[in-house]
Amino acid sequence: MADLEKYRNIGIFAHVDAGKTTSTERILKLTGKIHKTGEVHDGAATTDFMEQEAERGITIQSAATTCFWKDHRLNIIDTPGHVDFTVEVYRSLKVLDGGVGVFCGSGGVEPQSETNWRYANESEVSRLIFVNKLDRLGANFYRVVDQVKNVLGANPLVMTLPIGEEDDFVGVVDVLSQKAYVWDDSGQPENYEITDIPADLVDDAAAYREELIETAVEMDDELMMAYMEGEEPSLEDIKRCIREGTRTMAFFPTYCGSAFKNKGIQLVLDAVVDYLPSPTEVDPQDLTDEETGEPTGEKAIVSADEPLRALAFKIMDDRFGALTFIRIYSGVLNKGDTILNSATGKTERVGRMVEMHADDRTELTTAQAGDIIAIVGMKNVQTGHTLCDPKNPCTLEPMIFPEPVISIAVAPKDKGSVEKMGIAIGKMVAEDPSFQVETDEDSGETILKGMGELHLDIKVDILKRTYGVELVVGQPQVAYRETITQAVEDSYTHKKQSGGSGQFGKIDYRIKPGEQNSGFKFESTVVGGNVPKEFFPAIEKGFKVMMEEGPLAGFPLLDVEIELFDGGFHAVDSSAVAFEIAAKGAYRQSMPKAGPQLLEPIMKVDVFTPEDHVGDVIGDLNRRRGMIKDQEAGATGVRIKGDVPLSEMFGYIGHLRTMTSGRGQFSMEFSHYAACPANVAEAVIAAEKEKKDKK
Repeated sequence: MADLEKYRNIGIFAHVDAGKTTSTERILKLTGKIHKTGEVHDGAATTDFMEQEAERGITIQSAATTCFWKDHRLNIIDTPGHVDFTVEVYRSLKVLDGGVGVFCGSGGVEPQSETNWRYANESEVSRLIFVNKLDRLGANFYRVVDQVKNVLGANPLVMTLPIGEEDDFVGVVDVLSQKAYVWDDSGQPENYEITDIPADLVDDAAAYREELIETAVEMDDELMMAYMEGEEPSLEDIKRCIREGTRTMAFFPTYCGSAFKNKGIQLVLDAVVDYLPSPTEVDPQDLTDEETGEPTGEKAIVSADEPLRALAFKIMDDRFGALTFIRIYSGVLNKGDTILNSATGKTERVGRMVEMHADDRTELTTAQAGDIIAIVGMKNVQTGHTLCDPKNPCTLEPMIFPEPVISIAVAPKDKGSVEKMGIAIGKMVAEDPSFQVETDEDSGETILKGMGELHLDIKVDILKRTYGVELVVGQPQVAYRETITQAVEDSYTHKKQSGGSGQFGKIDYRIKPGEQNSGFKFESTVVGGNVPKEFFPAIEKGFKVMMEEGPLAGFPLLDVEIELFDGGFHAVDSSAVAFEIAAKGAYRQSMPKAGPQLLEPIMKVDVFTPEDHVGDVIGDLNRRRGMIKDQEAGATGVRIKGDVPLSEMFGYIGHLRTMTSGRGQFSMEFSHYAACPANVAEAVIAAEKEKKDKK
């Protein structure tokens, strides 16, 4: 049996272009997994194996790979940095025990790194920080450390200091051992020597070491008392404290270097082994109740002796068939075992298991708690399903994915591809839970929904290249919603008499606006049995079904509370169906009276622009109905943060590039829904009405 203490399941995550994939390449080269390093800018990186990734120089899918360092086994997942693919980061974090957050030495803490950091905090994943690209113009390690404190509100524990900066960056000082690691110009990661600290850094290095020890000993009261009395703890004790503080996220060991120039990566790998937790040291996952999704109080203890519990966190289709990536939390899984999928209640036999190295694979016959592997050819497993021992069924805490905010209508160019398109889209939806598809019943159009323009753009590209389906793509559509602004008290009676027993249901109800993001709430305060209890679910169902179509333009209705306070029933003619129909009639009667209002998705937008174009960019965002929240000057330009309606942001990248002579960049993510101004709402409602009239 493998020793779980020697496992490290880690993810590497950061903003677009901070150098995650390059860092992963260097780690693979150093650990002897690959012999030639591929470069992202040549489109040859090992973990970017999709054509779309190689071309655009970005990571889209998280790729998994395994390597060894100092006889520890590292399972590494390289995650995408682009905001449209955060679902990949989110689901990777769910199954990892630790991570390395990579920040760009000149860009610093960028918007996507903030989102990923927030996800990692929610998932309670311990992290190291690696400040990369210190050979770049405008790179400044100390500025990035300040941003980690101020922007992320985190506590960076500085472990290495840079020697030289920008073009003169040659190596790092290891604060703990007080030695300098200096690389030569050969670009080979192995070619470094350990020397004394350069004279101009001696004082800084000593000061940082003192700060490091002071922070570390806070993890152990006895050591702290001894240290205050002037007794320095041993290296083992310091490392043990750093490990504890990293595990509990009291602080984040912070390293620096340049992955592209192969400088400083060894120390990060050592830190992964020294400070990031093994699978047994992480708080175990909760088991949840299948019906309610609430924790049952039981935990999935990480141990090979427990019953099998595993989580399917990603599904990928490649040339060999469907791959289901799973993280095994407890127990052992052997080839040929029969396992239960607790979400579907069906059992499946495990045919082939493989260990992945990007898109190469090694066959396995057995895997155990702590492993991240892929199973070939599972039939009905989806992302977030729990796989377990049929004798000990259980459900692990599920994953929650963001709702799509943008949609496009697509149709195949030739009639013959309709079926082909259906099969291909089915596979893609299984792979990416933030990508959804539906058919418009009236027009028969296929609607694709996603997290942003780039997200859908790449999906259309994959359909064309991977599956050979050419599409005609319509205009992007915004996912509007509706809500109400006034409270209404009303009564509705449903009465129908036709030979034999009739239908009768009377309900008295109050409708009022709910809290923001509260969804739909139904409660009954009926006393005295005027409406028997057994009909409440039917009434709730009647209202709930109707919430899909708002009174203004037929968009889903959000944030409404309905209270049933009285009513009437007939001993013979009342039935669940009658009350459900009454609720539907009540909805149609009362919602238009409740001051309905159109809501639009507002995006958190973060624009980077050179200084001489700040005025143009802000003026343009104001014209797009944007609210500017913050401006921050950096070394190479200005970052402008604001909230802007999604409907005004289509094709923005083109305008931004024109305004800034090609140097501007931006990213955006969904923030919240807010009321549309009257003129915008009128136009949207009129357009929807016109669509319906055409049909």
